[in-house]
Amino acid sequence: MSRSVKKSPVFKDQQHLNTGWTKRQARKAVRRFKGDAQNGKWYRKLYCSWNICDRRSYKSKQQAIHDWETSRWLREQLLTHAEVIRDWEKFHKRK
Repeated sequence: MSRSVKKSPVFKDQQHLNTGWTKRQARKAVRRFKGDAQNGKWYRKLYCSWNICDRRSYKSKQQAIHDWETSRWLREQLLTHAEVIRDWEKFHKRK
């Protein structure tokens, strides 16, 4: 098992509804381009990369524990304190 960990507690959600659609539109724009294809990174000019939205969430371990302590819904979903920490490590700490 790998021992590598993330340097910052970031969770990237690339499965958001709009993300898949916008990435598909970008691929279509590149495939359907009829002009002269230049060498290098020319495809980046065909579709604005700012339109592709990836979500990021920054949460520390203390914030995850505090959210669990204050939220009744989270306590009902995640039964124990250890499960909250394991869930945080799964999405924010481990690669």
